[in-house]
Amino acid sequence: MRPSPEQPEPGDFDLPGVAPSRQKRSRETTLALLRAGAGMLRTRSLAELSIEALCTEVGATVGAFYSRFESKEAYFNALMALAARDGEQRLGEIRRPSPEVSLDKLCTIIVNGLIGWMRNHEGVLRAALQHDDTRPDTWSPFKELAKVTTERATPLLLPAMGKGRKAAKTRTIAFGFQVVLGTLVNAILNDPGPLALSSKEMEARLAGCLLLLLRAEADHPTPR
Repeated sequence: MRPSPEQPEPGDFDLPGVAPSRQKRSRETTLALLRAGAGMLRTRSLAELSIEALCTEVGATVGAFYSRFESKEAYFNALMALAARDGEQRLGEIRRPSPEVSLDKLCTIIVNGLIGWMRNHEGVLRAALQHDDTRPDTWSPFKELAKVTTERATPLLLPAMGKGRKAAKTRTIAFGFQVVLGTLVNAILNDPGPLALSSKEMEARLAGCLLLLLRAEADHPTPR
């Protein structure tokens, strides 16, 4: 199973603002603090995340926390870095199963992967979005990840959309991902309904939405 912020690997702690842990027990404490914080952020904001409560959750002292993390900000940066790293790893694993795979199936694979990543890191992503009000740079790693997602998915989707009109199809793919990612971000931040991020229907609806956009462009007649 791929690690998430609740399940990062000890080798992942080479992060700015995080003191290296040489001893196994120390690494386990760092791991426990990261797991607990990611879990607690699912139900509370970053401002509501108390270092004292976090340490109580894992049976550590506040001094142990600050011996590992320079500050609460550094701790949150570590959680974001781990989430972004997981996203980058997932992107690196995206491959077209075979040339015969349909556009329908590709949309499902890609959208399900995106939603799976967001579900794994929901609390951290929500906190980053909320924190963006005071720190505009906080969300930038995820904005870059969204851009890279589109760039990685485009060469997978283009062949399934047929030949010709490459520029127009590329533009439509980019817009399709803007729709998908915008919907998911809104679900994380505001949960306006009718579908929550946890809903299985969200996967089917968004994959279908992306498919409709791409198919409409693919079916557009090529000028002679």
